[in-house]
Amino acid sequence: MFSAAVLARLEEDLDIRIADHFDLIAGTSTGGIIALGLGLGLTPREILTFYTEHGPRIFRDRSRTRGLRHLLRAKYAAEPLRAALTDVFGERTFGESTKRLVITSYNIAADDVYLFRTPHLSALKRDWREKAVNVALATSAAPTYLPGMPLDGARLVDGGVWANNPAMVALTEAVGPLSVPLEAIKIFSLGTTTDVRSRHRRLDRGGLLPWASDAVEVLMRAQSESAAKQVRHFIGKDNVLRLNPTVPTGAVALDNVDTQTLSGLAGHISRDVSPAIHRTFCDHRAPTYTPCHPTP
Repeated sequence: MFSAAVLARLEEDLDIRIADHFDLIAGTSTGGIIALGLGLGLTPREILTFYTEHGPRIFRDRSRTRGLRHLLRAKYAAEPLRAALTDVFGERTFGESTKRLVITSYNIAADDVYLFRTPHLSALKRDWREKAVNVALATSAAPTYLPGMPLDGARLVDGGVWANNPAMVALTEAVGPLSVPLEAIKIFSLGTTTDVRSRHRRLDRGGLLPWASDAVEVLMRAQSESAAKQVRHFIGKDNVLRLNPTVPTGAVALDNVDTQTLSGLAGHISRDVSPAIHRTFCDHRAPTYTPCHPTP
């Protein structure tokens, strides 16, 4: 919700269509859903409406046994999210994207990373046929919150388990397969807010119990910060704009957000960063992307 709101306000302030100024969009989890929406022609304002209207229905489970069930199964069923995504993406395929996309997931069957890549190269012959809804479900299947997404024998879960911040994924795609020189690359990296944590000294002692409530969050934070620093190292800090403001601890959870707080924060952050976005990215207009769909 925060990320979509920032993009919506930037579009309105700068009178632009923000996707027009980027050649490649990478996304993980909810960022993967936003990337898909932009690729399929939705405006950030329409994506924000998707979150505000469908979010409460996706994360609604008033069952008295939810807490007990959560010990063995995902906290929420996948069907409400699938229905919400179908509402906006319909039956469109991943290959219908008008932008180059790289969407992250993780295959727990193969214990390996899994990338959905639009057919921006002739060698990419499979992912474009997949329904956009399935790609969205695969990238956002957050462990413990939502069940994994089975797809052609793969068992896919949220890409955040390895690429919580996909900036380095985007840079790798650009420099490697797309052969773009480092000096020609600029990156806008948009997070979903982070909270300020104080790490208790009990973590210094190690052990399962001291780390039980902190391990996942520490690992995801570390990956995100690492990716941000790596892209700055490769292309220079002046060519990377990273937005991921801090919020009070506990103010935001994946399935429980304060809409007014996030909207207000997005308005404040987008106002401050608007000149930098205009200066860094708006003088570039991405050439029309032509997919390399395999010929029959």
